[in-house]
Amino acid sequence: MCGNCCHDLRLPLTVDEATAWIERGGQVQVLCEALPWLEEPGANDLQAQHKRKRSFAATSGTLPARVIVVLAGTFAGPCPNLGPDMRCGIYEDRPLVCRIYPAEINPFVPLVPSHKGCPPEAWAPSTPYVRHGTIVDAALRDLIARSRSADEREAPLKREVCAALGIDRAAVSNEGFVAHTPQAAELHAALKQARASADLPDDARTETSWSFVSNQRKMVDVLVSVGAQGEFVDAASESPPAAYEYLGFLAPSA
Repeated sequence: MCGNCCHDLRLPLTVDEATAWIERGGQVQVLCEALPWLEEPGANDLQAQHKRKRSFAATSGTLPARVIVVLAGTFAGPCPNLGPDMRCGIYEDRPLVCRIYPAEINPFVPLVPSHKGCPPEAWAPSTPYVRHGTIVDAALRDLIARSRSADEREAPLKREVCAALGIDRAAVSNEGFVAHTPQAAELHAALKQARASADLPDDARTETSWSFVSNQRKMVDVLVSVGAQGEFVDAASESPPAAYEYLGFLAPSA
């Protein structure tokens, strides 16, 4: 009940959780990253297989790509559902990611206690969280499996949400995210519509050509040279793009 993990977040949500978050008056952003996809990964390339499962096929100019979309409940300061007593106001309905924390959902990200907001006593040897590399609690392992399954199952729905909202820019994977902030009512309607159109055949869906966004000039030049649409984010610009926010992991290049 320290509340350390309930402040200043972009909280990954499932489609249903994002819908409920908006209905409670919260803000949801659409975070997008993409990667060129010239061929299918081999069976032993587990990280590429993981990205494939949670992404949808797209094009950028003439370049095949895959786009990963994260719906994120966004807030500065305390979570809008956190009470002054550090208790969660929606505890019984809290998102999966909150139920899972501090465990990692991504199977390729190790659990490092020093990277978490939990106080030291949360890792006391008398109550082991992980034993021999495996999470002790079977119920927690099931929640992680549910979260991963939802991430994969909902990728086509997120494609429809982006098409409905005219979202067509994504950061280069592993460089950051492009954060889109649609109006709450418009996003809510798009989420509902995506659920309703989940069974549409692929040839009835809207095709979108995506642009790769990067604050690395060389990356943009390389992508454009192979037929992609690229957009350079100039860190020195006094007028950043109004359509989105670029959340970069790398120091900008000239």
